[in-house]
Amino acid sequence: MQFSEIGELNTVLVNCRECKRLVEFRERVAQRPGRFLGTEFWSRPVPGFGDIHGKILILGLAPAATGGNRTGRVFTGDKSATFLISSLNRVGLANKADSVSRDDGLILFDMYITAVLKCVPPEDKPSTQELENCKKYFFNEIYLMKNLRAVVVLGRVAFNSYLKYLKASGKDVNGIEFKHGKHYDLNGIRLYCSYHPSPRNVNTGRLKREDFVSLLLEIKNFVSSSQDLID
Repeated sequence: MQFSEIGELNTVLVNCRECKRLVEFRERVAQRPGRFLGTEFWSRPVPGFGDIHGKILILGLAPAATGGNRTGRVFTGDKSATFLISSLNRVGLANKADSVSRDDGLILFDMYITAVLKCVPPEDKPSTQELENCKKYFFNEIYLMKNLRAVVVLGRVAFNSYLKYLKASGKDVNGIEFKHGKHYDLNGIRLYCSYHPSPRNVNTGRLKREDFVSLLLEIKNFVSSSQDLID
């Protein structure tokens, strides 16, 4: 399945019901007791967000149960979103310091954010088959990013999924291993590895704010210098 533009892809994506376990779970989440009970949830596959013509791709795992699955926008409405977007704002890659809803006016600069799995999985643990079913969507998003210069994978699942994309594209991935803060140069595109900004990683200090901001600055400077070379 090949799409020529992002609107066409997203029209198909938001109506996908291929994974029965994920369909059942994403719809059941809205009925959980808690502060969002009674709120109208998106409860569908969540498209990527940002500038598909940008030079930077941030690749996460999946929408959060009461984040993207509730709001309908990836990295929106939860603690991971606050950490990520406020960090992007610190380095000038976002116009606001938080991401709360689809109509909050958030703009990402030269960047597109998406997930390798478009529906929230139970316990944040997708099955191998669910990732396989969904890869056609994020593979196509990467294909549509014609100006891509840097890919940031948030966590090991996103890393492994991107390696599958590279293999499918005929790239040699020997020697590429996930390590926080490490990068690899791959035929004009630089791959950066980072821990996911989950509350667990942030609260335990595994992912520190200043370290993540420094990584984003490095990425921003890299794509700027790459553009200078092209010009």
